[in-house]
Amino acid sequence: MPKRETVALGIGAIVVAVVLPLCNMLPAGSPLAISNFTLNLFGKFLTYAILALGLDLLWGYAGVLSLGHGVFFGLGAYAMGMHLMLEIGSKSVYQSSLPDFMVWNQVTVLPLFWRPFHSTAFTLAAIVLVPALFGFAFGYLAFRSRIRGVYFSIITQALALSAWLVFNRNEMNLGGTNGLPLHQPSTQRGLYVVTALTLIGAYLLCRWITLTRAGKVLVAIRDSETRVLFSGYSPAAYKLFVFVVSAALAGAAGALYAPQVGIITPAKIGVLPSIEMIVWVAAGGRGTLYGAVLGAFGVNWIQSWLTTSYPDLWLLFLGGLFMGAVLFFPDGVVGAIGRLGGRVRRLVSRRSDRAVSTPSVSLGRPMP
Repeated sequence: MPKRETVALGIGAIVVAVVLPLCNMLPAGSPLAISNFTLNLFGKFLTYAILALGLDLLWGYAGVLSLGHGVFFGLGAYAMGMHLMLEIGSKSVYQSSLPDFMVWNQVTVLPLFWRPFHSTAFTLAAIVLVPALFGFAFGYLAFRSRIRGVYFSIITQALALSAWLVFNRNEMNLGGTNGLPLHQPSTQRGLYVVTALTLIGAYLLCRWITLTRAGKVLVAIRDSETRVLFSGYSPAAYKLFVFVVSAALAGAAGALYAPQVGIITPAKIGVLPSIEMIVWVAAGGRGTLYGAVLGAFGVNWIQSWLTTSYPDLWLLFLGGLFMGAVLFFPDGVVGAIGRLGGRVRRLVSRRSDRAVSTPSVSLGRPMP
C-alpha cells in the first residue's frame, strides 16, 4: 500500500477500534464520553462498511454491478439470528425451547435445518460459507453463460426480489414478515470491537487482492473484458472469484449487524436495500476501497440524522445523491476531492512557474 494510505489506515484503525470504545467507558458527564446508543450506531455503520468493501471490490475493480447483495447480507444475518434465538432457549416469552414465532405458528418440532445452529462453530462457518456457496452457484451459472453488464444487474435484482418473497413466507419457518427478533447482548462494547477488527481485516484482504496479479486482471476486465479474453485469460473465473469474496464479506457483515440491531427481517433482503448499498459505494467513490467505507459511514450517518429530524426528506436526499453521483461526480466524493486538489496544485504550480520565468529588471547607472 502507499505510505499515505498506510498511515491513514493506521490512524483510522486506532480511532475506530481503540479510541471510541475507550470513550464509551468514560463517565456519562465527561465531555469525551460516547453513549451506548452512539457506539451501537457506529457499530451498525461499520457492518455496512464491511459490505461496501466487498461491493466496491466487485463493482469498482471488476466492473460487475450487483443489485442483489442484500441477499448475501440477509443470509449471514439470518444464520446468526437463528443461533441467537436457539441460545435464548426457554428464557423466551413462552418459556419454550422453540423460538416464539414457532409457538405462534403452532410448530411443535424444531425444523431440521435449524438444529445445526445450536453449534457456535457451525454458525461461524455458516455465516461465511452459506453466502459464499450461494454466490458461487449463482455466479457460476451467470458468468458461464456470459451474462454481463446491465443484464447481470437485472438478474441480481430479480434474485433480491425472489429472496424477499421467499423469506416473507411463514412456511419457511424464519419468522415471515416479522423476521427474527433478537435480544441484544449485554456485551455491546465487545461486539463493536469485533466489528471494527473485522472491518480492518476485510480492508486489508481487499487491498491485498487489488495489489496481486488477480487484482490487475480484474481492472483489465473492467476496462475491456473482450481484450482480456483475447489475451488468454478467463474473465468468468476471475469474476466468479471476486463475486464469491464479495458475497462472503456481505454475509459476515450481516452476521455482525443482526445482534447489534436486535432484529433481522426480510426488509433487509429486498431490492431497495440492495440499491442503497450501491449508493454508498457510488457516493463515496468506487474503485478506491476507502471511498466505499467513507460512503457507507457518511450516507448512513446522514440517513440517521434526516430520518430523525426531517423524515420526509430522506428518500429525496437519497435519490438526489445518486443522481448527483452519476451526473456530476461519477468518481464519488473521494474522486471529486482528489480532482479538486489536483486542480489547486496545478494552479499553484503554474503561478510559481510564471514567477520564476518573469525576468527581473535591474535599475543601474547608464553607460557613459
